[in-house]
Amino acid sequence: MKVGMMSFAHMHANSYADALTKIKDVQIVAVFDDLVERGQKAAALFNTEYYMDQELFLSIEMDAVIICSENFRHKEMVISAAKAKKHILCEKPIAINIEDAKEMIQVCQEQAVILQIAYPVRFSSPIQHLKGMIEKGELGDIISFRTTNRGQNPGGWFIEEEKAGGGAVLDHTVHMVDIMRWYLKEEITEVSSIVDSYFHHIEIDDAGLLTLEFANGVIASHDPSWSRFSEYPAWGDATIEVIGTKQIVKVDAFKEHFRMFISGEKSLEHVFYGNDMDFGLIQDFVQCVKEKREPSITGFDGLKSLEVALAAYESSKLKQPIKL
Repeated sequence: MKVGMMSFAHMHANSYADALTKIKDVQIVAVFDDLVERGQKAAALFNTEYYMDQELFLSIEMDAVIICSENFRHKEMVISAAKAKKHILCEKPIAINIEDAKEMIQVCQEQAVILQIAYPVRFSSPIQHLKGMIEKGELGDIISFRTTNRGQNPGGWFIEEEKAGGGAVLDHTVHMVDIMRWYLKEEITEVSSIVDSYFHHIEIDDAGLLTLEFANGVIASHDPSWSRFSEYPAWGDATIEVIGTKQIVKVDAFKEHFRMFISGEKSLEHVFYGNDMDFGLIQDFVQCVKEKREPSITGFDGLKSLEVALAAYESSKLKQPIKL
C-alpha cells in the first residue's frame, strides 16, 4: 500500500508517518508541503520524495493520503485528494465551518473514496476498555459525563484564527465529544458555554467550560484548555468520567506513566508507557483502505463534533444555550 503525506504543518504528522513505517507492506511514497524546508526535512527523515507542487504530488501512484495541514486548508486538500481518487485520513477538526465539512463529505462520497478523521483517543486502551464495560452493561444506565482535555498552548498557526478556525475550545473539544458520542450512540442537542483567553495574552481563546445535553437526556460537562505551562511534567490530559446507575468509572488516556526526576528547568517529567494511540489510528486507516470498508471514524463523526465546538463559541458570544 502506497501512502502520501500532505503537509507537516501539524505536529501529529511526524507521529503518523512514523506509524506508517512500522506497518508491513506500507510505503510512504511522497511528501507534499508548500514550505520547502519543512517538506524537504520530512522527506529526508522518512526516506521518500518531496513535492512542492500539490497537483504533481497527487498525480503519482498511491492509494491514500494523510492530511496534516493547517485547519483552514483541510477542505482544499481533501477535495483535491478525493478528485485524484486517493483515500483520505484528515487531521481534526474536519474543517473550520459546517458548510466546508459537508462539502468535503459529499465530494468524498461522490468520488467513492474513504474519508476518515483523525481521532486517536478512540484507540487508547483504557478508553476502549471503558467502552467495553459500557456495552456489557457494567455501569448500568449512563446518567452523565465529566470530561477534560487540557494541554499546552501549541503556538504558531494554532493561535491565528484565520488558519486555525478557533483556539483551545475547537482544538480540545472535538476529541472528547467524539468519545462521548461513541460511548452513548446519541447526538448532542444543546450546548451552553463560557469561552475566553485566561492563561495567555493572545487574541484567540485558550480555555472554556461547556455543558452539553444529549437527545436522551444525558448531560455532560467538558473542560478544554491550553492551561498547562511548558514546565508541566506532562503535555496534558484527556479524561472522561462516566456516571452510571451501577457505578462510576473515570479514565485518563495519558494516566499510564512513570515519574522521572532530572536536573534542569523541568525537574519532573511524566513518561508515558501506555499503548500508542496514533499507531492504532494509522493501523485502522490502513486496514480500512485495504479492506475497502467504512472507516471507524467517518466524516460525519467529524462533522458532529465540529458542530458542538462551533456551538460553544456561539453560546459564549450570545450568552445563551444553543440548540443543535
